[in-house]
Amino acid sequence: MCGLSGEIRFDGHRPDLAAVERMSERLAERGPDDGGIWTRGAAALGHRRLKIIDLSDLAAQPMTDAGAGLTAVFNGCVYNYRELRDELRGLGHRFVSTSDTEVVLKAYRQWGTACVERFYGMFAFALVEHRSGRVVLGRDRLGIKPLYLARTPDRLRFASSLPALLAGGDVDTSLDPVAVHQYLSWHATVAAPRTVLNGVRKLPPATVRVVEPDGTHRDHVYWQPSYTRRAEDADMTAGDWSDALLDALRTAVRRRMVSDVPVGVLLSGGLDSSLIVALLAQEGQRDLMTFSVGFESEAGEDGDEFPYSDLVAREFGTDHHRLMVPSDRVSDALDGAVAAMSEPMTSHDAVAFYLLSEQVSKEVKVVQSGQGADEVLAGYHWYPRLAEAARPDAAERYADTYFDRPHTDLADVLEPGMLADDDVSGRFVRQHMAAPGAETALDAALRLDTHVMLVDDPVKRVDNMTMAWGLEARVPFLDHELVELAAACPPGLKLADGGKGVLKTAGRRLLPRDVVDRPKGYFPVPAIRHMAGPVLKRVREALEAPEARHRGLFREPYVSRLLEAPDEHRTRRGANALWQVALLEIWLQTHGIT
Repeated sequence: MCGLSGEIRFDGHRPDLAAVERMSERLAERGPDDGGIWTRGAAALGHRRLKIIDLSDLAAQPMTDAGAGLTAVFNGCVYNYRELRDELRGLGHRFVSTSDTEVVLKAYRQWGTACVERFYGMFAFALVEHRSGRVVLGRDRLGIKPLYLARTPDRLRFASSLPALLAGGDVDTSLDPVAVHQYLSWHATVAAPRTVLNGVRKLPPATVRVVEPDGTHRDHVYWQPSYTRRAEDADMTAGDWSDALLDALRTAVRRRMVSDVPVGVLLSGGLDSSLIVALLAQEGQRDLMTFSVGFESEAGEDGDEFPYSDLVAREFGTDHHRLMVPSDRVSDALDGAVAAMSEPMTSHDAVAFYLLSEQVSKEVKVVQSGQGADEVLAGYHWYPRLAEAARPDAAERYADTYFDRPHTDLADVLEPGMLADDDVSGRFVRQHMAAPGAETALDAALRLDTHVMLVDDPVKRVDNMTMAWGLEARVPFLDHELVELAAACPPGLKLADGGKGVLKTAGRRLLPRDVVDRPKGYFPVPAIRHMAGPVLKRVREALEAPEARHRGLFREPYVSRLLEAPDEHRTRRGANALWQVALLEIWLQTHGIT
């Protein structure tokens, strides 16, 4: 797990090594153990390393295969790298390290861009062909590892975080009205390839981009499950599906134990993370460290789920660590969490993960986490309503159910110059929901949530907050084989038992009933949800700052109404509207965007 950066020139000039060094330095938190810069011709690569696999200097990056004329930088983990190394050895390749990065280089040498289809894992990489000058960029199937791009006519820069690109300089930081529209419609999600800045884009998940020396490029999307029922599954019973899902999760968890350092678990006490602990116990893991976080109550809302995480820790004998965060610590940590955000994120648990990761990183370098199960297996409360819709009505029902606000409301929120001309967020959803390959309205919704909304909300959030402290988070529910299986699973089995029914059936074999059959929990941070005093003070400072007034993003009457009643204005999805608009402004100011 690391941070990568680089620059490719298209104008015949040498790359700006000082800019690459600044980008690499900005990524030091992602890779605190080592760093390096490489350049040849029109290309330069930078890397910051977090030592997880092959702790020796033989695995340092940028890594060059001199015989093949290839140099690469890599972020993430290829969980099946040992099996691939054995296969490549059988094909005549020789290795000098035991790292997965070297496997990526040899796999590209053997199979070209099709190598990504053989990788089981989470990854982003940049690879330079010395002789041709061609550069290949790749990202994993579910976009777990980020890759941001800043393009001008003369060059392309890329990095593992948006702030790293800003550190490189010369980025168009004007706001993208389409992205702002999505941000305010989908609780801060902005779908790839956009970001809120016009000058920064992101490589979409499951994509390989080949960039030629003249700047032209071609993309190849190498994976997309079909959300339809498969003929080979026709005879499967509900029990068979539960067995298959549990087997797939067991495999996914086992894969994510590949490491040369200890691996812990972020344990919320919910079904998903508890199952990970149970399966690791079945695998014979001893002295497993588990970690939970809780927050002081505000306005009568509890901020921890310690009774459940304690129950699981006792059941499986883990070395358990609890972190209780007082409300004033939330406001103190807010600016640090926002600084770690590659894009503005309004979900309360960004601060929670930031604080938890700070403590966990003192104990381990790698953790498994339960993100993704609700999107993959229909765990949220709004999915039954989507399932009731006819396939042609899926987009309209999705917008009614999921959007924070309709397009018509945005005229009261945004200044006219920042309001997109039409309902761009609605159009995006209509296009995705109408695409072939989803059998029912629910299938279409789960496809959209898994491959778009999940990637640029919870997945991005976990990556940013953990890597701010040099902590690698692995997410077994986003194992691509498990996602393929879940996509084929009949919707009724996923919706059963109030959501994730097929997973709950499996969970009852391994977990205490109190954990499986409890009401669904979330990751509340009451101090933010209810605008506790110190948080409200920070919000007010940001919205009344000269930068905010100069920017003219939000209409002043709207902001005034929110500030007059900070805990009363909610979006259709129940989010605090003041927090949503303030967080965007705090993020822009934190990253020096005027």
